[in-house]
Amino acid sequence: MVDAVVVAILISAGLLIALGLVIRSVAFTNSTLPVTAEWIANLSGERYRPMLRLLDGSDLEFLRLQPGVDRQMAAKLRRERCEVFQGYLQRLQADFGRATVALKVLMVHSREDRPDLAAALFHQQLAFGCGMASARARLLLYRWGIGSVDVSGLVHVFEAVRTELCNALPVGLAA
Repeated sequence: MVDAVVVAILISAGLLIALGLVIRSVAFTNSTLPVTAEWIANLSGERYRPMLRLLDGSDLEFLRLQPGVDRQMAAKLRRERCEVFQGYLQRLQADFGRATVALKVLMVHSREDRPDLAAALFHQQLAFGCGMASARARLLLYRWGIGSVDVSGLVHVFEAVRTELCNALPVGLAA
């Protein structure tokens, strides 16, 4: 009975720590302002499309079938792709952070009160934070040869925020 209580406490503490990290990543993004109209015009989810296939297992399978290719070579390719993927994740998080901060600034300076947009943005930030934590954990497992990493949800949330940002821009600045 005491063991079950200790396990429950440890699991609860772990979940609270994980939740705290997600909230921290959502609330305290390392974003720099000011963003420019040019930056917003060039902001696109298309730059993250390579992420969707970067860790596709078919390339590794093809490589393994080639003569002279050993496990070390396949592991090296997997490791290199994980590093490239990590770079994409960092850039995606930075772009998402800048876009959300810019959107918040526009909401604060807007003549119209938009509680619906504020609520949607909060939910998008929460979804992005959870998705980022999941992607990083899955990337760690993938590096060890376990599972796969799907970031299509992260890219979708990023696109939603980018679209809201473009829609919130004053007419003269809209891309």
